[in-house]
Amino acid sequence: MQVILLERVAKLGQMGEVVDVKPGYARNYLLPQGKALTASEANIKGFENRKAQLEAHNLESRKEAEKLAEQLDGQQFVVIRQASDGGNLYGSVSTRDAAIVATEAGFTIDRKQVLIRQPIKTLGLHEVEVHLHPEVDVTMQLNVARSPEEAELQASGKTIQQVAAEEEEAADFEIAELFDDIGGAAADDEDLAETVETARPAQDDEER
Repeated sequence: MQVILLERVAKLGQMGEVVDVKPGYARNYLLPQGKALTASEANIKGFENRKAQLEAHNLESRKEAEKLAEQLDGQQFVVIRQASDGGNLYGSVSTRDAAIVATEAGFTIDRKQVLIRQPIKTLGLHEVEVHLHPEVDVTMQLNVARSPEEAELQASGKTIQQVAAEEEEAADFEIAELFDDIGGAAADDEDLAETVETARPAQDDEER
């Protein structure tokens, strides 16, 4: 099926190009999204008449997207979720979740602009793509944690596994110190007992 593109479409073509696509792709994505028209003579002629207007609109929207991209690119947003001690989420983080946290922080984006290439099902830092315009893409980071405090730790570069290992090591150290103290106390008691036993014969001799 042939369509005429009304904007740049990645891996497909530039605005004004007539390209061959699968009918399903055209009907389910390109046409409903307003990214293309069927390449009929009437539509091609209509595009030529509107080309200058479409190009001006594209330039304006691209400038707005580039301005937003400068502020959004590389930003990190915290997503609080429940998870197991091993770090596995009870569910997953969606494009809607990503759009919500970014919008709450003052960046107006739509879930349709967000692309999550690998499902987010674990705690930690995850990068997602945001397509602000056919010619403007940025990357933002989601800090998925069980609490704000945990998010701060992850932002500093630590994982929950590292924190758990450190806590376990600290607990083991405390237990070892406790046993050392108990052992030391027992040794002191033994020394005291020996001293008492040594002193008794001398005391007995004096009494005689």
